[in-house]
Amino acid sequence: MLSTRLTNARFLTMDPDHPVAHDLGIWQGRIVGLDDAVTSLPAREVIDLEGATVLPGFIDAHVHLPWTGFKEVTPSIAGRARIDDVLAVVEEAASRKSSPDDWVSIAGYDQRALGRHLTAAELDKVSYGRKVFMMHDSGHGCVVNSAVLDLLPADIPHENGFLAEGAMGAARALRLPYSQEELAAAIGRAARTCLAEGVTACAEAGIGGTLFGHSPVELGAYQLAREKGLLPLRVQLMVSADRLRPVAAHDTDGIPRALDLGLRTGFGDDWLSVGALKIYTDGGMMARTAALSSPYEGLDHAGQLQDDPDALADTIVDGHLAGWQLAVHAIGDRAADVALDALERAQRLRPRPGARHRIEHAGLIRPNQLPRFAQLGVSAVVQPNFLRYFGDDYAAIMGEERAPWLYRGQSFLDHGITLVGSSDRPVTDGSPLRAVQFMVERASESGRLIGRDEGITVDDALRAYTIAGAYACHWEDSAGSLTPGKRADLVVLGDDPRRVDASRIGDIEVVATYVDGREAENLVA
Repeated sequence: MLSTRLTNARFLTMDPDHPVAHDLGIWQGRIVGLDDAVTSLPAREVIDLEGATVLPGFIDAHVHLPWTGFKEVTPSIAGRARIDDVLAVVEEAASRKSSPDDWVSIAGYDQRALGRHLTAAELDKVSYGRKVFMMHDSGHGCVVNSAVLDLLPADIPHENGFLAEGAMGAARALRLPYSQEELAAAIGRAARTCLAEGVTACAEAGIGGTLFGHSPVELGAYQLAREKGLLPLRVQLMVSADRLRPVAAHDTDGIPRALDLGLRTGFGDDWLSVGALKIYTDGGMMARTAALSSPYEGLDHAGQLQDDPDALADTIVDGHLAGWQLAVHAIGDRAADVALDALERAQRLRPRPGARHRIEHAGLIRPNQLPRFAQLGVSAVVQPNFLRYFGDDYAAIMGEERAPWLYRGQSFLDHGITLVGSSDRPVTDGSPLRAVQFMVERASESGRLIGRDEGITVDDALRAYTIAGAYACHWEDSAGSLTPGKRADLVVLGDDPRRVDASRIGDIEVVATYVDGREAENLVA
């Protein structure tokens, strides 16, 4: 007997052997058959989906769940374009703090809306002496007031209170770690947001590290979230490379640095597992810290690498030698050069054809870098919604020649490179359907076309959020398509993305999300 049979739907399976179905059978959280194989079988529950379209659950291969969850409950200045309005929010938040030692956290900061960065002196006037930490929406910078600057070592660089990359990490380190209870609650909030958008599995892009980590015991917070019933979707955890330490492993192992006990990619189960090692090579375009091979248009600099290029390369090679899948953050083309050179060196030292290393973002990739991606078998994990929402700005700072190279689509596919969709939430909107729309149209919100030739088909865009996402996370045997034997993770849509006008894809309703064969609202304790 089936646990559930879903009927009267258009199942777009993403499986070329059975691309479309009308019935799907579930038993013990797995898909057991399609159409005639299950139509006549008894089932405890038969659900009539009334002609809806059903896809495999979306896989978001690059997210930040705790940051998303905390941002949802943090005072925000998003949408404010006047300095006085921003300072009023800070003053209100500071006035609510009962202790002079309290930190005041503010979300939604983006200097582009204001025309310039805020300054520490401006924050001093409204902070009542409390420590203010205003996170840049990119995650690659922050603005703090003098109460924070006074606690930092004198050699930490800043521009009137704006700290970027490692300097931001030094400011973050001043704060006590979040508790596992706080983290578990934030993870749960973000997970529910993901489910509402049809996401059934995701990869958390860097726990425990200086830039995006929240605690040195952050993995335990995910375990706690699962134990408390707060983790209703599948999560793979990338570990920040700054958690590696030198180890005295056996000479034949060839492992110079590792996590304690040799933990690496693959540990865990269907719900919670350890994924790639996350290595940062540069910053972000919003903060103008992505490392380019030539300067930003209208600026006198070309961004920055996170460290000396040789040190970055050594970390990439050491992670490869230790058996990790690598997720190398490289937004600018100069950063991509560093990543590709190091990955080539690593594979030369110890060939691992099945490593499935990834370049996270691949935001600006020159034409001559594409064959290297293909040669090395590296996946490109892109965030299409960056250009949907920030495309006008990104195109302007890249200039006419480089703008078409931003967050490519068709060029990756033409070179046989696995194109993986993701959001980087909460940096921007996490909706896979809105991202799919951009991948097809290549149009920003204003209607500006950015790299028109990089537009891809709806099928290829859906594949980036299903089949390719599963491949990038080593989940292809259990997720990514509606194939018998795989997990019954799926999303029910109010319309078929392949049959509506491309401009309507982002507005298609997510009717329901199923994980392990159960509707999402029944998954949260």
